[in-house]
Amino acid sequence: MNWYILHTKPRSEKKVEEQLLSLGINAYCPTRSEFKIWSDRKKKIDRPILPSMVMVKIDEKDINRVFESPLVVRYMFWLGKRAVVRQSEIDALKKYLNGSCNLIRSKSSCINVGDDFKLSSFNNENGIVDRISNNNVWIYLKSIGYSIKLKLA
Repeated sequence: MNWYILHTKPRSEKKVEEQLLSLGINAYCPTRSEFKIWSDRKKKIDRPILPSMVMVKIDEKDINRVFESPLVVRYMFWLGKRAVVRQSEIDALKKYLNGSCNLIRSKSSCINVGDDFKLSSFNNENGIVDRISNNNVWIYLKSIGYSIKLKLA
């Protein structure tokens, strides 16, 4: 069984996860807790970190069962095939979101734009420091073609 990425309708990630779990499909929507402030109140909410995306672990024979949820739009594709996420990447994401690991154990004075950077928490994935600002570092990961923003510890 592989992990695949589903594209969902806007702002329905947690609902899709709930529906798929009720269908017996292993689904995961990574979220982070944050406080939302309105003019009259303050509330702690869980916000999905991957907008309009949910990951599912499913057999190839059951691949179309996810469309039993009306909020699922399609699978995400990479190079003409369904995008597959490795189990180690899911574990690293869960570990990071639980706060049990630090992505960067360095000071910003030691990191410069253009440096090669190895993320130990993501299976020693190599990236290039794209930019630095305050306590944040943007690292471009060649393997996925995206930059990720990390806070300095």
